[in-house]
Amino acid sequence: MQISLDLITGVLSFLFTLLILSYLIGDNPLFRIAIYLFVGITAGYVASVIWWQVLTPRLFSPTIPALFAGSMIERVIIIVPWLGAVFILMKISPRLSKIASITMAFLVGAGAAVIIAGALIGTIIPQVSATINFFDLNVAIARNINVAEVIGNGTIVLVGVVTTLSYFHFGARPQANGNPRRFVLIELFAFIGKIFIGITLGVIFAGVYAAALTAFIERISSLINFFGNF
Repeated sequence: MQISLDLITGVLSFLFTLLILSYLIGDNPLFRIAIYLFVGITAGYVASVIWWQVLTPRLFSPTIPALFAGSMIERVIIIVPWLGAVFILMKISPRLSKIASITMAFLVGAGAAVIIAGALIGTIIPQVSATINFFDLNVAIARNINVAEVIGNGTIVLVGVVTTLSYFHFGARPQANGNPRRFVLIELFAFIGKIFIGITLGVIFAGVYAAALTAFIERISSLINFFGNF
């Protein structure tokens, strides 16, 4: 049984690898079949995870106990998600679709709050703290780093952060000819920020390319090992 299962998975891996690599000759039905299968399997997996890890334990299972044996607060808390689900289903009807705007507005507002809080706590504050830590001489002494290197590294990071943020400063005043123009110092910082952004995007591209190349080598190696063992 184990041998047949390995054979099936190996053959499927070989076929899907060929289907994906067929894109090298252009868009074709074989490549589309592979993509459709991947998208369908992913959608099914996500739906299964949502059903068993979100809807069932957090909505369906607590409903009956909360309605019949829970307090008034628990009943209200369990009814609100059901009302939201009913409102969203009203998007099906053009006449009742405006009612769904209540739930959609709540979801958009809650999502925006989560994104802003995540960006503030997970990105901006750690970035500021990391920039400040580059000038911490005590940490540098503990790591046997001299003062010149600490100041040099900290300065580069500080300039990169400030100039990159300046690049996204879109405040401008109209000039005599009517064209908007930013302050000269902001323009200078934005130009330097573009250099840092270009370097960052280049590094990201190199990382993505290296990861894709590693995955491709691993796939070819696994196929060679499979046919060698077979």
